Amino acid sequence: MSLTDDAPRSSAASGDDDMPDIIDVVMEMDDADHGSPPPLSAIANPSLPAHLEALAGRARDYIEAASSANTRRAYAADWKHFSSWCRRQGIEMFPPDPQVVGLYIAACASGTATGDKKPNTVSTIERRLSSLSWNFAQRGQPLDRKDRHIATVMAGVRNTHASPPRQKEAILPEDLIAMLETLDRGTLRGLRDRAMLLLGFAGGLRRSEIVGLDVGSDQTEDGRGWVEIFADKGLLVTLRGKTGWREVEIGRGSSDATCPVVALQTWLRLARIAHGPLFRRVAGQGRAVGVDRLNDQEVARLVKRAALAAGVRGDLSEGERAKKFAGHSLRAGLASSAEVDERYVQKQLGHASAEMTRRYQRRRDRFRINLTKASGL
Repeated sequence: MSLTDDAPRSSAASGDDDMPDIIDVVMEMDDADHGSPPPLSAIANPSLPAHLEALAGRARDYIEAASSANTRRAYAADWKHFSSWCRRQGIEMFPPDPQVVGLYIAACASGTATGDKKPNTVSTIERRLSSLSWNFAQRGQPLDRKDRHIATVMAGVRNTHASPPRQKEAILPEDLIAMLETLDRGTLRGLRDRAMLLLGFAGGLRRSEIVGLDVGSDQTEDGRGWVEIFADKGLLVTLRGKTGWREVEIGRGSSDATCPVVALQTWLRLARIAHGPLFRRVAGQGRAVGVDRLNDQEVARLVKRAALAAGVRGDLSEGERAKKFAGHSLRAGLASSAEVDERYVQKQLGHASAEMTRRYQRRRDRFRINLTKASGL
């Protein structure tokens, strides 16, 4: 199937900000196959009075809502990975043994945890350790991550295998304009993709935030935010993020061709969308709009596909270029190109610190402040 099709796909990550190296697995795992307890959602307390069962079910719903779907998939995948390794080694998973976890970490770092002999990156191992801690804690048997068998091995893994962070290439304004020209304005898919790219760039939005938007507030159960369009000024995006609610203001562009508000209004009008998910699947050769919300992976694929078609970073080979771009490229592009006070960029991206914002600014002048000269040398 071509990458231009809007067919449902796995939600495994492609190197973006939500969660690296996520394996698309279901939360439920077969106990007999994996030697693990039943999923948390299926665990019942036999001593709980019958009249509290409904309340317990609601509590489990809130537990699920405490983390994103990507995080839950990652935790489930890592738990499955660890339980499979324990089964192959003939080791019991319970009670949690720091020495066993330390050996598992060493196996992940050396590439012996699975048959493919591919070592995990330090960030993946750290995520696996966090997943194990969460899973053990949820089952009432906390894991002591500060135990020397874990902490010392993990410190050695970082010292031996840690490498500088690999950042996605920033999509700059000139790149984005060239990418927009590769999209077919005569199809609904092309109009939708224009709106997604412009909204994602101007808002500095994560891919999950883009596809999680609804037309209005409280319209869907899985919605993560909504938009409000103002006639003259622009639009206001209200988002439910990792740390709570935040608002993102997106002003109108200098021309209709590059204006995210115009692009969004055009998509909504021609797609006849007045309620529910903002960005949906398009079928029928780009002319039929479905009711299903897009998967966040579609944003990453769109950015990659349009960047390659527009010849962005043509100095690199096609294989190298394909690795450079993802949904995160839009956020990095806004941070790198907006010539405004840094605190405004920080607010737009929803960062807690200016240091995090600076990591996104790919072409900022790192030597603007020269401490060598300032010291008198």
